[in-house]
Amino acid sequence: MSLITKPFGTTPDGAEITLFTLANDHHFEVSIINFGGAITSIKLPDRNGNIGDVVLGYDTLEEYVRNPRFFGGLIGRHANRIANGKFSLNGVAYQLAQNNGANHLHGGTKGYDKAVWKAEARAAGDSAGVHLTYLSKDGEESYSGNLDVAVDYVVNNDNELRIEYRATTDKDTIVNLTNHSYFNLAGTGDILEHQLKINAESFTPVSKDLIPNGEIRQVGNTPMDFRQPATIGARINEPYDQLGFTGGYDHNYVLRESDNPMTLACKLHEQSSGRTLEIFTTQPGLQFYSGNFLDGSLTGRGGVVYEKYAGLCLETQGFPDAPNHANFPSTVLRVGEVYDEVAVFRFSVEA
Repeated sequence: MSLITKPFGTTPDGAEITLFTLANDHHFEVSIINFGGAITSIKLPDRNGNIGDVVLGYDTLEEYVRNPRFFGGLIGRHANRIANGKFSLNGVAYQLAQNNGANHLHGGTKGYDKAVWKAEARAAGDSAGVHLTYLSKDGEESYSGNLDVAVDYVVNNDNELRIEYRATTDKDTIVNLTNHSYFNLAGTGDILEHQLKINAESFTPVSKDLIPNGEIRQVGNTPMDFRQPATIGARINEPYDQLGFTGGYDHNYVLRESDNPMTLACKLHEQSSGRTLEIFTTQPGLQFYSGNFLDGSLTGRGGVVYEKYAGLCLETQGFPDAPNHANFPSTVLRVGEVYDEVAVFRFSVEA
């Protein structure tokens, strides 16, 4: 295992940012910056030994400071959308920023993807990691409570990236943390020929403004069914209301419950490279987003223009708009409790 650090620039506020590169003995390499806790790069060989980068990203800190599509960032305090930015907790009504039309998205105007995290490199014989911490103060983005957040990125020799999320609060609040990496296992082109399997019998349908309507709908006999491996592009243009609302997939899947707290959420495979990604999580939901809002206006690493479907997101998290739906798993964190969730991204190559 190796762990290399180097400067990655200075923010407009004068904070010096570091790039951490974690690598194992099999040419598997993950790079992270402490601005937004962003994963900037994940590299691994294909079946022919050619190393490619399988996440979308930028070359410079300046681009991550702008980063309108959250490439690689840590998302909080509450990932995904909250209807009209409103919820009630303990009888108190809260009004959050409406930064996605009328709705609140990914923590607000300045979510955790725009925060400078304290970072500590941690290396052991069989793993290498980065420990990130951030104090989200009471009232930040109109959330209640001082929230102490810690996120660990750990790479091992099994080609796994493990993300551990922990948080405690001094006042009851809502918390829903995730990572917003965009994957493209081919390293180029679009993701429409990727095969995806999601371990879910149902999903949470949305209204035209992309807010869950509270229903838990079965995936059977719909284009949302990924219980068996299916090519992402095969049904993405079918005349189905949910695909029409979002311009593709942008939905929360209700993961199958298991006796094991760590559930296999999905498996993604790209045939031309042989690269495969399995994601395991303790969270109840998986947001599958097919990159519908990429439109060619962003130029990423190496001058590549990111067109529609250039990458896809598989975000382990609580359900969107959970504070407004009593039938959804709660995202409330109370004083004395510990928010403790894990996601494992296991990469491999199939012959």
